[in-house]
Amino acid sequence: MLKQLWKFSILKPGGINIKFILLFGPQAVGKMTVGHELTKITELKLFHNHQSIELFHPFFGFGGETWRLVNLLRREFFESFSNSSQYGLIFTYVWGFDLQEDWNFVKQTCDIFESKGAEIYFVELEADLNERLARNSTPFRLEQKPSKRDIERSEQELRKTMERHRLNSHSGEILRENYLRINNTNLSAEEAAARIKETFNL
Repeated sequence: MLKQLWKFSILKPGGINIKFILLFGPQAVGKMTVGHELTKITELKLFHNHQSIELFHPFFGFGGETWRLVNLLRREFFESFSNSSQYGLIFTYVWGFDLQEDWNFVKQTCDIFESKGAEIYFVELEADLNERLARNSTPFRLEQKPSKRDIERSEQELRKTMERHRLNSHSGEILRENYLRINNTNLSAEEAAARIKETFNL
């Protein structure tokens, strides 16, 4: 059975809590762009998932060694950031809700931050397939994600992943208190970011 994720919080000395925002949803839904806009209107920093993937993809492709190294790097980074005095972090993630390993990764990541007293926020994005296909080839996405520049292959991967895995949650599946779901099919990244900031008073 897939594990549910519960909230607990330990206040840091001095009453200051780092904020951790998990921004998740299917490929090309706009996670990185929304996260980028959110950094403009808050003190949050953005660590999008491809910042680690692109380090190793040129050497190992999307094979097992890439994911092993990516997971090591992310864990070390999360440990370091959670120990810092910075305001907070946005991390973007494609979460396969049918995959126990993805649930495990999310729990382990939240555990790192919560053990240091961080405040955790879940933001889920969803959008129509046609809109996601259009966003798949936007200049900002291709600039930040070299492995997506083969548009035909990237589109095939997008469709294949959608067919094989469930990339949005069922109603009631996310049990976090600080949880927001946004259908951003017809929203700009600026509008989605503003909604996140307002909802959580970031």
